Amino acid sequence: MKYRKIAALTLSLIMAVSVAACGSSSDTQKNADDNAATPSTESNNDAEPAGGDSAESTDITLWTYPIGNWGDSATVDGLISNFETAHPDINVTVEYLDYTNGDDQINTAIEGGQAPDIVLEGPERLVANWGAKGLMVDLADLWTDDAKEAIYDSVENACQDANGVFYEYPLCMTAHTMAINRDMFEAADALQYLDEETRTWTTENFQKAVKAVYDSGQTDVGAVYCSGQGGDQGTRALVNNLYGGTFTNAEHTEYTAGSDENIKALELLNSMEGIKFDSSIAGGDEINLFCNGTLGMAFCWNVAQEKGNADAINFDVLPMAFPTESGDPQLCGGIWGFGIFDNGDEAKISAAKTFIDFMANDETQAVESVKASSYWPVKDLGNIYSDDELMTEYSVFVPYMGDYYQVVGGWAEARTAWWNMLQQIGSGTDVKTAVDEFVTTANAAAAAAQ
Repeated sequence: MKYRKIAALTLSLIMAVSVAACGSSSDTQKNADDNAATPSTESNNDAEPAGGDSAESTDITLWTYPIGNWGDSATVDGLISNFETAHPDINVTVEYLDYTNGDDQINTAIEGGQAPDIVLEGPERLVANWGAKGLMVDLADLWTDDAKEAIYDSVENACQDANGVFYEYPLCMTAHTMAINRDMFEAADALQYLDEETRTWTTENFQKAVKAVYDSGQTDVGAVYCSGQGGDQGTRALVNNLYGGTFTNAEHTEYTAGSDENIKALELLNSMEGIKFDSSIAGGDEINLFCNGTLGMAFCWNVAQEKGNADAINFDVLPMAFPTESGDPQLCGGIWGFGIFDNGDEAKISAAKTFIDFMANDETQAVESVKASSYWPVKDLGNIYSDDELMTEYSVFVPYMGDYYQVVGGWAEARTAWWNMLQQIGSGTDVKTAVDEFVTTANAAAAAAQ
């Protein structure tokens, strides 16, 4: 099944890009989007609808993190209106969260016995955090055989815990990339070191490109940002890809970032002119510095960053996969979907499942729900971004998605230990010593969570 799903995704991406290419100009620097696969027009009719025949209404709450325009009230109001028209017996109120205070708001609500019914977020919160604490509803009845057949295997695996309990029903996904200032690289004659068609480059050519840009007078080529955990998927992917290291084992039970490959990668980055370990910035700061031309590349990037910063950028952005020695990049991905807090009210739980089924599986609504996220569907919904060149351009990265490992126990502690480790290396601590400390701290947290 896994081979079939991956093959279908790759084929559909190729078809989508081919269609876009036939209708575009020869300038492919800013060409196109679509993550999609092939059309899937079946909704999950096996999921038990909530209260469809009841004369009484059920009130439920949705708390959503800012997943694309799921953080925009005008957009979400339209989505909720669609649902309430189809299910007039269920009333939905929405609370909008951000990544600065959202977790605190939910934790406070949990402590006060007022947890929301539905949360839109990713497996690291829904599965590895609240699910692991026994606070979430098992969504097994939404995960029908048809759903398991349709949803990509890597996504399905991430939505369940080690015991196979599903705490998330997914909606959308993305692949995080890096990006370069193409104008700057062209002026430094550094474009020769990368493949603009596949958006890949080797570790050796990455070094050559950075040197060329640095020698051209651009001394701040890239930054290993580490003032906090913001955007840490970029630094993890950079380190892991350079020499084929991993962050965790395949079973998601142990942190493996202390491998020889990762130590070699960190030593390389620490030695490169033009690459600085910067403890004064996090991912968002790095993005700003890239967009204003201070940095020649960004490690914290994806299509949403390019869309969101379009007005601030006056150069040609070239999104790239992270450099690898093998030529087989493994990108960190983002997965977002719905989870239900177990508040002990079966009517609300049933209504919440109906809401999720409608948003993620209704043949008409699912496309609109995904497009509101500005990401790609977790199953085959066809070329939903056929009219969006930028999304088609970024679709090339979706087949490069690697293992979604952000569900390992002790994840919060590991993230903190990671940026602390990078700070230590930047301040002169021996790389192996700093990495060993990270692994010890992270695995102690993982063991405590089991």
